[in-house]
Formats: sequence, structure tokens, C-alpha cells
Amino acid sequence: MIYSTQGVHPRERLSYWHEVATRGYVEHDFLPADSATFKGWVQTATLPGLSLATFDVEPAHVSRSERSAARADSNDLLVCMQIAGKLTVSQDGNDSTLEGRGLYLLDPIRPFDTILNSQSRNIVVKIPRTMLEARIGSSAGLTARPITSVTGIGALTMGFLELLPEQAETLDAAAGLQVANQLVDLMALTFTTHYGKDAAMSSPRAVALLRLKAIVERLMIEPGLKPERIASEAGISIRYANSLLAEENWSIERYLNERRLARCRSALADTTQAHRSIGEIAFKWGFSDLSHFGRRFKARYGMSPTDFRQRNSQRLALEQTGTDLKGLMAIEHRLIRELA
Repeated sequence: MIYSTQGVHPRERLSYWHEVATRGYVEHDFLPADSATFKGWVQTATLPGLSLATFDVEPAHVSRSERSAARADSNDLLVCMQIAGKLTVSQDGNDSTLEGRGLYLLDPIRPFDTILNSQSRNIVVKIPRTMLEARIGSSAGLTARPITSVTGIGALTMGFLELLPEQAETLDAAAGLQVANQLVDLMALTFTTHYGKDAAMSSPRAVALLRLKAIVERLMIEPGLKPERIASEAGISIRYANSLLAEENWSIERYLNERRLARCRSALADTTQAHRSIGEIAFKWGFSDLSHFGRRFKARYGMSPTDFRQRNSQRLALEQTGTDLKGLMAIEHRLIRELA
């Protein structure tokens, strides 16, 4: 899918861009250098377990606030590649300037800042945290530390990644899964080689587990989904699938329910989805019985879906009230200083 500000009224371009960019990125604040003339486009694509977004955008400040990070689902990491342009990226005390081609990592559960100093083109890959960290260990210490290799594994990884947005949708499911795993292997090798961490490259069991989890993510929206179907799609037996998940204290059925509940919880906490009923959200993520969903949700999170949504709304309202009061107090103090 390609989205562009071309043809959008100038007054609506910024809100349109923010809505589109958030789909392929994460919730963030976006301030263009020139709001009146701002232009940009984004192309999205997917591979099994991964999503890709290519951004071509004019100079701007992109930031992830403490508040947005606190609401984040921590399941994804962002591997970002700049194809052209100049940017400054900051996270976890690391500040780096990147001009031309380069690769860097961001973690959405913590704030970050990216300043696009010029017209820039970037590819962002959202990767399940477990999928990358199974290969590199903890990603702590790697954020906002760019790799700009013109030769070697870094150059190979960037060349491979640059081809994917145009080719991803042409791959069938089997080829797409293999390409996705190869891409993550290359990224892991790039980061570990460049920064000296010990690469934990995929063992057969690790690959099988990642494939199994990716299939759960893809199929969980299907009502009546059975463990047999998941194992079959992964090309392994139910017994082997359960043995893989048992290392993390899961079974296929319990892991499937956990991921569905997590998706529902994120949707119920999202104010942009406040118009959707609880039943609609539950059915969207594969639950076929609303009472059953309610019981499981309460057992997992300690309150009913209705109570969770209400308390989340009240919390956000209190936060907004606090922000408004701080703004009024700042204005009042400024007026007092001016009058004095």
C-alpha cells in the first residue's frame, strides 16, 4: 500500500500524515520544518512476522514521548535503515548523526528522538522482540548506534533490505517465511559483528519456535483456530510444538490465548478505537464467545474488559487535566511576570 500527501488539502496534510505514518511506525509526535508546504509518502509491505514501511519525507522532528512509550506493547523492536538524507537519532543516552546510508535500532518501550535534517528516505522494519533477541540476546546498549558499513555484512544487510519493500508482496507464504528469517539473521549478525556481542544464531529449535510464533500471530484472528492447524502450518507435530513452547512455560493453546488477550488489551487501551464495542474487538481477535473472553480477560488482568477500558479512559482524562492545568499555570505565571 502507498499513501501520499499529494492531493490532500494543505490544512489536512499533517493530520493525514500522522495517521498514516503511525500505522507503519509507532505512536509518535511529528513536527515538520515547514507545516505549510510539508509533503511525504509511505509504502507498506509485510513478510510473515514482520512489517516494513518505506518513508520519503521532508525535514521534520520525530519523537516518541515518555507517555507514548509507557503505553507501548513491548513485543516489537524497530530496525531502521536510512537510504538517503541526513538525520540525528537519540535514545538511551546515545546520540548519533547519520548521513547517507546506515542502519540503526530503536526500542519503542523507551522515548527516542529523530531529527530529519533534510529530505530523507528510510525503511523501518517492525520485528518481534523475541525474534531478534533470540539471536543477539538483550538489545540493551544497541539503540541509536548506527552502522554505516560500505563493505562486509552491514552493506550486504542494507542491500538485501532495500530490495524487500518492492519484492515482499510477490513472495508466497513459504518463501516469505524463509526470507523473513534470513533477514533477521542478517540483521542479528550485523549488530553482533559490529558491536562485538556474541551472536546467538538460529538453532533448528529456535527457528522452529520463531516460525511457530509467527504463525500464531498470522492465524490468531481465525475463530475456532485449533492447535492442530497451527502445528500443521509450522510443519511440525503438536507434540514438538508444545515441547518448544514448554521452554517458556506455554502450550500452543495457552500461548494463542495469551496473544489474543494481549491484542484485545491493546485495542481497549487505544483511544482511537473507543468507538468499537468490546464484543467487536474480541471477535476481531478470534474469540467466539463474549462471556468466555470476559472470564479469561479478568483472570489475566484482574478486571473485566469494561472496567479496564473505563479505568484507562479515566487515567487518560486525569493526565490530560493535569497537562491542561500545567498549561494554565504557565500562562498565569507569564502574565504575572509581564504585569510586574
